[in-house]
Parts: sequence; structure tokens; C-alpha cells
Amino acid sequence: MLFSSMTFIYVFLPILLLLYLITKKELHNPILLTASIIFYAWGEPKYLAIMLLTILINYVGAILIDKYQIHKNFYLIFTIIANLSFLIYFKYFNFIISNLNDLFHAQIHALDVVMPIGISFYTFQALSYVIDVYRGECNVQKNLYKLALYICLFPQLIAGPIIKYHDIEEQIDSREVNFDKVNLGVKRFIVGLSKKMLIANTLGAVADKIFVQDPHNFSHLIAWIGSFAYTFQIYFDFSGYSDMAIGLGLIFGFRFMENFNYPYISKSITEFWRRWHISLSTWFKQYVYIPLGGNREGKYKTLRNLGIVFLLTGIWHGAEWTFIIWGVWHGFFIIIEKALNIKEFESKQHHWFVNFLMHVYCILVFLIGWVIFRAQDLTYAWQYVMNMFGGLHLHQEKFLYTLPYYVDRIEIIVFIAAVICSVPIFRGILEVQNKFLKAAVNIWLLILFFLSTSAIAANTYNPFIYFRF
Repeated sequence: MLFSSMTFIYVFLPILLLLYLITKKELHNPILLTASIIFYAWGEPKYLAIMLLTILINYVGAILIDKYQIHKNFYLIFTIIANLSFLIYFKYFNFIISNLNDLFHAQIHALDVVMPIGISFYTFQALSYVIDVYRGECNVQKNLYKLALYICLFPQLIAGPIIKYHDIEEQIDSREVNFDKVNLGVKRFIVGLSKKMLIANTLGAVADKIFVQDPHNFSHLIAWIGSFAYTFQIYFDFSGYSDMAIGLGLIFGFRFMENFNYPYISKSITEFWRRWHISLSTWFKQYVYIPLGGNREGKYKTLRNLGIVFLLTGIWHGAEWTFIIWGVWHGFFIIIEKALNIKEFESKQHHWFVNFLMHVYCILVFLIGWVIFRAQDLTYAWQYVMNMFGGLHLHQEKFLYTLPYYVDRIEIIVFIAAVICSVPIFRGILEVQNKFLKAAVNIWLLILFFLSTSAIAANTYNPFIYFRF
């Protein structure tokens, strides 16, 4: 089931909220767990068993780790391998087979494997739980249903944020639902829905028109437009989902971590990753980077650890070389910035022009990165980037469309809105106290909700980009 669907907005959510508000607190967790299972099974019932088996494995694994301390290393490794086995099989098996065939000129047949939706997210949540139990950072959860609620809680089940167990351990047992939380949650949900339906989908259509063509067959200007369109699409699509998830969490009494903090205002790639997909970068920091030694064992090993983390970040995003190279691309600049001690440089006051150049540098890096991420293969990515910078011989006789085909007045307006909403001009506007400004915000949110639901009605399917990861 999609957040951006009439079924969810006008049937599933109202019924669930009504049941939640009229029942005793003791029933809130069972209601949410049942709703989460229905939510997941709605679109892919055949993969529900995989998620339930994941829950059972981690439930048993954590209990064994807690009970048999002398053998806890063995039980942790076994539980991690079991989790990663599902992920590798469903997400990477055919990719591995394809590359083995290419490398050894073999003819191993691929399997008809379809990746269960959300498997990367709920697997990482499950891993954080057993690792936290192993480290003694949280208590083992002996109630199977409460652990199941943590792993498959529907607001963040499909595409995050990746919530660590120790962050919401107490909220599972006790949380408050009040008017202020519900009110703020609804507003946050509408903001996220608007980001998705009005900005991401509109600019996604522009990007799709361009990326479907051979890079030789459109101009340099069109190449830049396509790269910016996808850059804004993926940000507003994914941050929109995160806003909706955080808003839904508030409605039901949960407070989830923020997942985005205006990443496109960054002046370095290091800063970018402090602002982009914060829950994933935090997960890799706590469960990969620090266990590898972090920055405690000298400069060389620090750079090595950063390289490993960003290689894994690329692999996590998908079973394609484009994703892997995208991770390596970001890792390369992170390593360079670490070697140059960019954090100390950023902490000093600089002339506005230096800040401007740093910002331009960062934009170019993540812009090229998103081209690699979006491209159908590495050859296409290379040709597209060469087009952007004038290094590709264009077939002007094959130019099929002029500029108005890609962007008309509506797309230009949306581009402008995307730029404005990418910077913290409206930060905190949902929580303003001035009654006149609050009324204006509420009216504007109602307009956005009407426009967003109208857009949903006009489109039968509105998947989120990160569903595929």
C-alpha cells in the first residue's frame, strides 16, 4: 500500500486512527501491529512470510545472545548471517550470477527472484536490534509482538527512516497521543505528500523524458535540465516519504529521527552526508565505521574505513554497478575531504566567494553522482556526463524535441518551488504560534492537500523511488 494513494488516505488511515483513538492504551500496540501487517501484505502478501521469519530469527537470536553470554559472539554472527542471507539472495543473487557469467564466460542460469519491498530497511532495523542487545545498549525484548511492532511498524517499514531499537524502546511500551502531536503529524504528512505529488512527480516526468533518450541526441542544456530535474526529484520523493513517515509516527505517538536536513545547501560532501539520509549514514557509522576502528587507529585506517562504508552504501542501494560506483564516487570525495581536514576548514570564517565556490563544488559532485545513480548503466552515465560538460559529439540531426517539450510554464514554476523548498526558508513554519500566521499556514496546507489528492486521482500509480532499495 502506498501513502500516496486514495485507499491509504481515505480508507486505511482514517479507520486505523479511529480505532486507535477509541480503544484503551493496552490495545494500541496490537492494533498497530495488525495494521502494519495488513499494510505490508496489501501489495505483496507472498513476501509477508519473509518479514515474519526475519522477526522470529532476530527474536530468538537476541534472546540467545542475552541468555548465553559466553557464546554470544557465535549467536550474533549466526543471526547477522541469517539476516544478510535473505538480503543477498533476494537483492543480489542474480547480480552476482550475471557478473560471474561475464567474468568466467559461464552460463549459470539466473533465478526468477523478485526483491521483497522494504527488505533493506527492515533488515537493517533488525540488525541494529540484535547488535544493541549484544552490546548491552538495550534490553532484550522478550515479547515477540512488541519486537514485531518495532520491525514492521508501517510508517517507516517500506522506506525508512531506519529506526534503531534503543531510540524507540521506551516508546513501544509507553507513549502519549494528544491533539498537538496528531495536529503536527497531519501537517507533516501533508507537507510530505505535497513534496511527492507536486514536486517530485512533476520533475520526475521531466527527468524521464530526458534519461530515456540517447545522450548523443539532446543538447547540453537539456542534459543539465535532466540532471537537475532528477536531483530535485529524488530529494523531494525521498524526503517527502520521510516527512510522511515522521508525521504518521507522531499521529500514533512515536517520535522518529529526522532523515533530511536541507542537504543541498551543503558546502562539502562530508556535510552533505550529515544532512542526507541521516538514518542510513548514522546506521553505517554506528554499526560499521566505529566497529572497524573509526578514526581511532591512524589516518590511513580512518580513510580505509570511510572507503569501506561508502562502498557498502553504494551496494546497499541496489544490485547495479551504477549504485556501487555512485557510492565509490561519494566515498572518494569524503576521503579527499578527510585527508584535507575539511571539517577544520569549514569551521573557520571565509569570504562569501570562498563559501560560494565550496557550494558550487558540492553541487557539481552530487549532481554528477545523481546522474550515475539514475543512469541505466555506466556507459550511459559516462556519455551523459560528457554531454553535460561538452565532451560528447552530439547528433543534432537526431534531436527530436525542442525545449518546450521538456519544460513548460508549470515545470518552470515547479523548478523554482523546488529551489526555494531546498533551503531552510520555511524551517519551523508548521509550529508557528502567531494565530494569523498559523491560520495562513493551515489554509495553505489545505490547498496543498487538495492539489496533492487531485494529482493522486489523476495518476493510478505513484511509487516512491526508494521502494526499490
